[in-house]
Amino acid sequence: MRWGNENIRYVFTPMERWLPLFLESIGYSAWERIFERPEGYPYYHWLHTLDGEGRFELFGDTFRLTKGQGVLLTPFTPHSYYPASDRWATIYLTFGGSAAPAIMESLGMNTSIYYEEGDDQSFDDLFLDLLLRIERSPSHSDIEVSSDLYHFLMRLRKFGMMNNGPSLSQYYRKLAPILHWMEQHLADNIGLQEIAEYANMGIHGLHELFQQAFDMSPYSYFLQMRLREAKRILLQHPNKALREVAEQTGFNDVSHFVATFRKKEGITPGKYRELHLTVDQKERLQEKAE
Repeated sequence: MRWGNENIRYVFTPMERWLPLFLESIGYSAWERIFERPEGYPYYHWLHTLDGEGRFELFGDTFRLTKGQGVLLTPFTPHSYYPASDRWATIYLTFGGSAAPAIMESLGMNTSIYYEEGDDQSFDDLFLDLLLRIERSPSHSDIEVSSDLYHFLMRLRKFGMMNNGPSLSQYYRKLAPILHWMEQHLADNIGLQEIAEYANMGIHGLHELFQQAFDMSPYSYFLQMRLREAKRILLQHPNKALREVAEQTGFNDVSHFVATFRKKEGITPGKYRELHLTVDQKERLQEKAE
């Protein structure tokens, strides 16, 4: 399928309004028009430029939307837009759902914001895949469309550069060697200073990088890595003492390990391991204890 001179538009009236996400409309405007919406639109609205240039007015400001640039609007956000070139071609979708605000909030996307695609993902291709799935399957159910929409939003969050900042995928690439080094030193007595020294950056810069990528501090992320490794050891080595598990995952003593595990997971490491033991494993452990 190639983008041509004919508009494409699909409008949905979801019968299953209980869905966490539903698509209200999706389409391609070969020749985008002038729109003024002083009371906004009742659904989330994503608009993206394929070709040409447009002007978008939002919160009293006017900004350009050129190829690869777009905007995501929350429901009922006043706005207007119009072509700024002979031809302004766009793709768009509108959506809502019972859990849409919560999902968008958790993704850090529940605000009207400017987007730009990065080098590693074309929104054109991503959108076209979603559109083709709908076109090729007339029986595409509301549930299937909801699933496809969620996948699209996750990709938009990962690869979209919001307000001229780096995308999550760009943050991940920058952090990859640091995370690998941290993985190799889970059992060592290291902290934020040692991580910053390896990364060859200041503690403040390292903190900002982790906050942008994971919404947590480097120390919190390192702690999560240690707990994940502790879980792996607990399950793969049911006979291993908690003291050994603590030592292999960088905890100073068993009490600190148990207290941290319980705080983060809601149960003790011993209880966690017990919940994953089969009946046969429990019997063998009991026989060994006797």
